[in-house]
Order: sequence, then structure tokens, then C-alpha cells
Amino acid sequence: MDTSLLNSAHSLDAKHVVHPHTNLRTQPEKKPLMIVKGDGIFVIDDEGNRYLEAAAGLWCASLGFGNARLAKVAHDVMTEIGYYHIFRGAGNTPTAELSAKLSSIAPEGFDRVLLQSSGSEANDTAIKLVWYYWNGQGQPQRRKIISREQSYHGTSAVTSCLTGKPKFHEGYGLPFDGFLYAAMPYYYRHGKPGESEQEYSTRLAEELEAMIIAEGPETIAAFWAEPVLGSGGAIVPPEGYFEKIQTVLNKYGILLVSDEVICGFGRTGNMWGSQTFGMKPDMITCAKALSAAMQPISAVLIGERVYEGMQVQSDRFGTFTHGYTYAGHPVAAAVALETLKIYEEMDVVGHVKSMEPLFLAGFEALKDHPLVGDSGGVGLLGAIEIVADKVTKTMHDPSMKVMAIFEEAAMQRGLITRIILNRIALSPPQIINADEIAEMFARLRAALDDTLSQING
Repeated sequence: MDTSLLNSAHSLDAKHVVHPHTNLRTQPEKKPLMIVKGDGIFVIDDEGNRYLEAAAGLWCASLGFGNARLAKVAHDVMTEIGYYHIFRGAGNTPTAELSAKLSSIAPEGFDRVLLQSSGSEANDTAIKLVWYYWNGQGQPQRRKIISREQSYHGTSAVTSCLTGKPKFHEGYGLPFDGFLYAAMPYYYRHGKPGESEQEYSTRLAEELEAMIIAEGPETIAAFWAEPVLGSGGAIVPPEGYFEKIQTVLNKYGILLVSDEVICGFGRTGNMWGSQTFGMKPDMITCAKALSAAMQPISAVLIGERVYEGMQVQSDRFGTFTHGYTYAGHPVAAAVALETLKIYEEMDVVGHVKSMEPLFLAGFEALKDHPLVGDSGGVGLLGAIEIVADKVTKTMHDPSMKVMAIFEEAAMQRGLITRIILNRIALSPPQIINADEIAEMFARLRAALDDTLSQING
């Protein structure tokens, strides 16, 4: 690639691009990681460096990077129609076909699909639908929503409140009133000595019930949960967790929303993470792998109970007054539909299940590393936790900047991971094969060795 073009891109980036999750004062002084090409599970930067992308971008590039088949679909639909909306009874063929396909692969009872453009939009919309539902049931006081500490559900004004990470609230005057945070199901850190996973799950369910009673069950609208806490650290729930939580929710008639933006479409070894963990949600939000990240699209899958309530409200007001300009965009819908066809052809669920033993064995093998405390996952989603002391689980002093050292070491080894506090998450594209899994863990171990060597002097 022309060096002058690269220099120009770097200059334009520094002057004009606002990068999320960076220090806005110092980022323009840094050289961005400018990715210019994809090749399966690998990406290539502007200097020709090749990286195994073990985070699938932002958990989303399920089919890897670059796809001619999906590009052709987008080209054809852009040529034929380009754009049309779904407002006021209008429609387009890709939207209709995608909605039907999503219903066919959804758990039983999810026959209605509301397409949106991002995971944040999907969760934001689902919050509105929760309130819409309860108002229609004559219980407008049910406004409070419970999510969990360190959960992630988006960064719109309202979904930032749903997100249980204080960093997402700082400086914005958030959260708004009515958002509550139950304990995160983090057995490695928060299980008591001698407490089994089942006992820990029971304790968390009891704590949730105590919160509900203290707040007033008649004021609680819904409980929001990712099947696996993704941006919370790729934390798999302990045994019995969702079964016990669901029992509490059912007792008080509280809606359950499963945020499958990360966990949907085979990531956990089933089509839906809620199926992996026995959840019975009233709504499911999904995005990311819906289009293999090739187009911005998301969906809210609406269960019978909620949809019937929405119909009541639509009768009352004469119309369902909600929508986004690009919701049901024919190009995005067509690409998503073709993505689901590819999943079917490759048997994405079967493939993830066949790779899962190798993936989990890679995590198990890392438990002997001096830096690794917790290690494990489900499907093709997992993490290791970096500790200073395996017995006490003590973390390194922040001044040591161990995670920054690791991240640089990993990049030098041609590996991109997701760093979350002191955890290193892996969620590779779901096309990854056995040889590539072995290579991924080999690079990870080498980067850990490099990190250990550097911090030990």
C-alpha cells in the first residue's frame, strides 16, 4: 500500500476520529492500529503485520474478516432497492424473510421480531417495551429494572444505566433512578470458602429476592441478564444459577430479558445462550453475529406474553409509536439472512460443539501458568484471570501495568485478545478450526511467558 496514503490516513485519524474507550487527550498522539485487510480469523495491519484475532473484533466477527458471498448479497440489494423503511405498514422482502427465519430458530413462542440497528438499540427498545407492557397491564408503577454488577447492555443514555459498570456512568449524570444492580455471578472471586457452586447460586438468588422485597415486588418490571457476562470478563454462571434466579422472578411475575448480543448464534454451543443455561426469557435481544458484523443490525425477539401486552397498548393508542429510520434496512436484513443461511450450511452450533473440547482444554492447560488464576469458558467464549498469587487470588499492583505489558506482548506474538481489568477474554470467530485453536493458545502462552519474564525483571 502507498506509504503516503497510510500517512494521510494516520493524520486524518489523529485530527478527526473520536475513538471510543480511549483517552481523548493522548489518543491523537498515538499511532492507531490501522487494520486494512482480513483473512479468515486473521487481520492484517497497514505495516503488513498479521494477527490472529481472538476477540472476533468486538465479539462479533463470527465468520471472520472479509466475505465475498455476503458482499455480493449487499451489492445486489443495493442495486435493486438500496433502501426502504418498515414504518406505517410498509415493508421489504429481506426484512420479512429475515424475521421469519429468526422466528424459526428462536426458542418456542418467539414469533414476533422487531428489527433495530445495534445491540444498544435493541436493549433500549426492549426497556421501552417492558414499560409499555406494564402500563398496558394497569401496573405503571412497575418501572424498576434489575441488571447485574459489571454487566454490559449498551451505551445509549438508558442502556448505559442498564450496564452495571460504574465507568459507563461517570461524568454523564447516570444512572437514572430505577436501575438496580444485583451481584454478578462470579464464583471464582465471590464464592465463600467451602461454598459449592450450587450453594453460591442459592445465595445469589436469596440476595435477589431480598432486593425485590426491599424495593417492593410491585415496582419491579424486569431482570436483565447476559447468559455469559461478556464485557464483565467472559464469566460463565455457576451451576444452578439461572434456574434459581428464574424461580424468584416467576414468584413475583417479573419479566426476564436475555441479552444475547454476544451469546447468540451458536457462541455458547447452542443457538442461544439462554438455551445453554436453561433460561426462559420473555424477550431476547441479539445483534453482532446476526450479520457476522458485516452490517449494523439487531433484533428484539418478543415472546407471546409481551407481544399480547403490546397489542393491548396499540389498541389503546391506535398505533405502536416506535421505530428507527434504518430498522429493517433491506441491505442489512439481506446480509443477515444470508449469514443465517451460512450458519445453517456450516452447522455453526455443531461446529462450535465440536471445537469446544479443544477450546476448553486450552484453558485447562493454562491453569499451570504462574500468572493464571481462574481459567475456563463455554462454547467458544472464555477467559483467564491474571493474578499475583494463585492461593490468595491477589491481583498485581496497578502501578506494575501487567495487563498493558501482556497486551503488548500478545501483539508482538501476533495475537489480539480482549482485556477486561485483569482478565483476558477469547471469543474467536466461530469458523476457527482445531489447528487455529492450538495456534491461538500457543501464542497466548508465549505472551504470558513474555509478560512473566518482563515483570520479574
